[in-house]
Amino acid sequence: MPSYKDIQRQIATLQRQADEARKKEVAAAIADIRAKMDEYGLTVADIQKGATKGAAKGGRGKRAGKAAPAARSASAPQPKYKDPVSGSTWSGRGRKPGWIIAAIEQNRPLDDFLIK
Repeated sequence: MPSYKDIQRQIATLQRQADEARKKEVAAAIADIRAKMDEYGLTVADIQKGATKGAAKGGRGKRAGKAAPAARSASAPQPKYKDPVSGSTWSGRGRKPGWIIAAIEQNRPLDDFLIK
């Protein structure tokens, strides 16, 4: 059975390999996106508003003739908890931030961090 240090070295090696693989895959994805943007004459603004130039001009874009999807609420959830040390906040939704995890590990109740 490998030792703890051996496993930690393997983890570090695998993390470096994962980081390198991600960089290569992200670079390839960006190149593909740029090529498609050039091919269709798209800009970042076109992508942000969710319409293609062809569809906006009455062309037969991918979404031409289809109803627009329902819009999501643009407002972020209000913070519910606040770290008195760093001032960081958390809405209580999603993954717990490190400061909340540390507090739980120290058996501190979440009520200690409620924003009043």
